[in-house]
Amino acid sequence: MKIWFSFLLFLSVNKGFGQSEALRLKQFNQDNGLALKGYDPVSYFTLNKAIKGKKEFSINYHGINYDFSNSENRQIFQANPEKYEPQYGGWCAYAMGKEGAKVEVDPETYKIIDGKLFLFYNRFFNNTLKSWNLDEPGLHAKADVNWQKILKQ
Repeated sequence: MKIWFSFLLFLSVNKGFGQSEALRLKQFNQDNGLALKGYDPVSYFTLNKAIKGKKEFSINYHGINYDFSNSENRQIFQANPEKYEPQYGGWCAYAMGKEGAKVEVDPETYKIIDGKLFLFYNRFFNNTLKSWNLDEPGLHAKADVNWQKILKQ
């Protein structure tokens, strides 16, 4: 009986991870399978700036590929990936809060809020970080709700 239960538990856990990876691949912002357009997610926190990663320091985390600028940053990420992954799958936080839309970002336009990375669209004289700052609490709350709806699709 214990073996049968352990086997069923194993299948359910693996099935859950499989669905999670499929969902991440479907909903996360990726450029040819690469998150953050190749920027190092740890550099936002350790250097307070966006630094391009290198392919030789790349890893895959639950289906999403990340590049890092050095092996130390890769190790830091591996120790706590949830801390360094961008919010809302790497889509524009302002658009997620305003309309629940998945809008491309400029990886160099970002904000760290409560230890989390938020990215923003910044092209054609439209820097959505400025708009976000005008109503951060309201947009943040709406973005959280909208992202959960997207994850259920």
